[in-house]
Amino acid sequence: MTHAPELTSPVELCLPDGRLNPAAVGWTRRPLHTANLRGWGRVKRWEYWGVVTPDHIIGLVASSLDYAGVHGLYMLDRATGRETSIDVVVPLARGALFPPRSGEGEVSVRGGGLTIGISQRPDGSTLHASARGVRLDVEVPLPRGHESLGVVVPWSGTRFQYTVKDVGRPVHGTLVLRGRTYEVGGPDAFAVLDHGRGKWPYASTWNWAAGAAPGRAIQLGGKWTDGTGVTENALFVDSRLHKIGEELRWSYDRSDWLRPWRIGGERVDAQFHPFHEKVARTNLGIVGNETHQCFGHFTGWALTDDGTRTSLDGLVGWAEEARNRW
Repeated sequence: MTHAPELTSPVELCLPDGRLNPAAVGWTRRPLHTANLRGWGRVKRWEYWGVVTPDHIIGLVASSLDYAGVHGLYMLDRATGRETSIDVVVPLARGALFPPRSGEGEVSVRGGGLTIGISQRPDGSTLHASARGVRLDVEVPLPRGHESLGVVVPWSGTRFQYTVKDVGRPVHGTLVLRGRTYEVGGPDAFAVLDHGRGKWPYASTWNWAAGAAPGRAIQLGGKWTDGTGVTENALFVDSRLHKIGEELRWSYDRSDWLRPWRIGGERVDAQFHPFHEKVARTNLGIVGNETHQCFGHFTGWALTDDGTRTSLDGLVGWAEEARNRW
């Protein structure tokens, strides 16, 4: 078990000299951190939005990794298994705009024919992405009382990460793909945010799983937080966050990613059953990434803060392993 404190007041991520602010370490139910990052050198900023509908799974990423902007738009047709992927690398992340607060301000990146714009307001976010043959325009409202998990992971005073994982947000809008327009929305459509700001070690590996269904959602992480005293695990029931403060056991077959995964601990016993594997690789010499992201369904259970067992059966989402040199 970990014992990170819950933070309830706004706080700056960094001290004036750019080191981690000790008062920023902990977790939140809504974004309270200002990522006042300074300098250059393994400073990472990103916004990832995943959108799940009965017809499609969509991934939208805008990122600045110092030496490059790595941006992408991904669509999976769930009926046919057909993937559409646009990936762009922009040297030195030229032209990338990222605000210091999650849920506030504008995100803007472009390059290689891909344009991504994210407008963040107190009542929600607007996501836009366009490239040849594809256009995404969706609204992601922020319901009153909706909670998300914010966590600061402290590897050291000079290496740290702030993340917001916001799972199960409502979403509506349109996806235009190869001349056909698809409506995005309904009770079985939802969006997930991964907001990241920090200064990373050169090599890292993480696990991430997220899934949702009406009234329930799960957020689970592993490897990258091990030994830090902080976890990014939570159960959401009717938009209320139930923090899971334990390092979980992840079991999966790296030779066959489509076999069932298992993620467990005292408060979680989750099985993940993939129906599709997405593989992403980036190799820019001394830096690179390999991610296996599987989409599928969850079964199992997790406990709320008062010990009530909540079924995870029927949640849809993903589980992934990412290995980075950056």
